[in-house]
Amino acid sequence: MLDAELMRAWTENYVTEPDAIRAARLASMEHGVEPISPAAGAFLSSLVALTSAQSIVEVGTGLGVAAQWLLAGGPSVHLTSIDRDVDHQQSAKDLFASAGIPASRIRLISGDAAEILPRMNEGTYDLIVVNAQGKGVMSIVKTALHLARPGGVVAVTHALGGGLVPQPTKRDAATQELRTMLGDYAADENVRAAMVPVGDGVLVLSKS
Repeated sequence: MLDAELMRAWTENYVTEPDAIRAARLASMEHGVEPISPAAGAFLSSLVALTSAQSIVEVGTGLGVAAQWLLAGGPSVHLTSIDRDVDHQQSAKDLFASAGIPASRIRLISGDAAEILPRMNEGTYDLIVVNAQGKGVMSIVKTALHLARPGGVVAVTHALGGGLVPQPTKRDAATQELRTMLGDYAADENVRAAMVPVGDGVLVLSKS
């Protein structure tokens, strides 16, 4: 029988994280912000490269760990990243500069994604990454799909809710919302849904 935990640990340790992203990771942990894992970051970067995504929206800047992985996916990537915390975004901006990333490749928007996303142009973005956690993620993902162009992709990190989603006894509101969302998209004929078991799970939705 395959040892799932051993495979998971090997997969997570397979990735060699660039120094600049590792610095952002350490800063994130110092600020109490949970970043995506190196394996999840490498997957997102590969997703950018494989889809030739150039116009990307990110919900949940944090201190820029996921953003740096996304920008590493291609030299023509332009990222719009949304977060409520202005201080976190300023720290992310400083870390981008330290990493040598031109400011012209990144647009930071401070505010509530639930209010900002509906005001953005529908059907125009190649990739939308949702790093948000907790209640309200389902609504954000639904709006994100409207922003994606035909054939575009929405990627939801932390889709397994810290490992709580697979545990049937865990019935808090946020976990139940994730379960409902995952079930709905698995049965939705308008998207292609896949769960990628890296980090805390990445749900990938390809828009038809």
